[in-house]
Amino acid sequence: MTLARRLLVTGLVLGGTAVLPAAASAQGNLVVYCSVQEEWCRPMVQAFERATNIRVAMTRRSSGETMTQIRAEATNPRGDVWWGGTGDPHMQAAEENLTLEYRSPRLSELHDWAVRQAEQTQFRTVGIYAGALGYSYNATELARRRIAAPRCWADLAKPEFRGEIQVADPNTSGTAYTMLATLLQVMGEEPAFTYLRALHRNVNQYTRSGAAPARAAATGETLVGITFLHDAVTQKIAGAPVEIVAPCEGTGYEIGSMSIIRGARNLDNARRFYDWALSPEAQGIAGQANSYQLPSNRNAPIPPQAPRFENIRMIDYDFARWGSAAERTRVITRWEREVRAGSR
Repeated sequence: MTLARRLLVTGLVLGGTAVLPAAASAQGNLVVYCSVQEEWCRPMVQAFERATNIRVAMTRRSSGETMTQIRAEATNPRGDVWWGGTGDPHMQAAEENLTLEYRSPRLSELHDWAVRQAEQTQFRTVGIYAGALGYSYNATELARRRIAAPRCWADLAKPEFRGEIQVADPNTSGTAYTMLATLLQVMGEEPAFTYLRALHRNVNQYTRSGAAPARAAATGETLVGITFLHDAVTQKIAGAPVEIVAPCEGTGYEIGSMSIIRGARNLDNARRFYDWALSPEAQGIAGQANSYQLPSNRNAPIPPQAPRFENIRMIDYDFARWGSAAERTRVITRWEREVRAGSR
């Protein structure tokens, strides 16, 4: 391999670039599309390389963006494995025949919720972690403005939070779509859209990334950030003055997922990564990377800071319905028409 080629491949692995040359597969390597934060993507890739001597080219995008990319590349796939990100778009990819069936020999080691997701998709995706939805607020700023601490979803629609809330855009973020689906299940569809129109008046930005609102609340850029709770935990552990809320009405959750892309050029290596990523050792990397989800392998270590479902009022989230392509498209289209555009 020439020096220029080595530098190019190294740049792909370490830089997380979105430009992946077709030559990557010709080297017998692996191309991973990663939809968790880059601070977790990188050590996963590096640990797999050390364990297998397989060179990995990795790119990081949100769940919605990755789904769009895989759909666009369907006739000429560039990626091999899609690792991480909310399960709804993974389930949609399975429904659209964009991913392959694979039954890992590690399925028997997984929690029921992870196996159930695999079964619902004819084993075209599998759960690798879970995390509850909620929000965090900047306690310092809240006290300075003398605003009562929010405890419920309903509180975020109050006038005192005008222009003080960030949440991601459901067109690009699986986190934001999970919020839409959660509210429809908690409140019912019509009351939920009434609520979303009221919430829109308080939103100062719809971010591309689902975790970005937690960072914004931590720095005081916004007062409240709607995210998965583990994203807010990361900020709190880093010293940010945030308080974390599991809404009183109840909340939904994500099953972060993994899929093998149909047409993968490095299929054997993709299966090898899949099996490895379900191992306790690989799932233990999450805590080392300051990611505080619940791992799917029953033998994987659970970070002590991870929000536990038994301490949260959880809804019986209907992944089969809300992960379908038809429902996802319908809900996001209605949100775009009635909330984002209709409330201007």
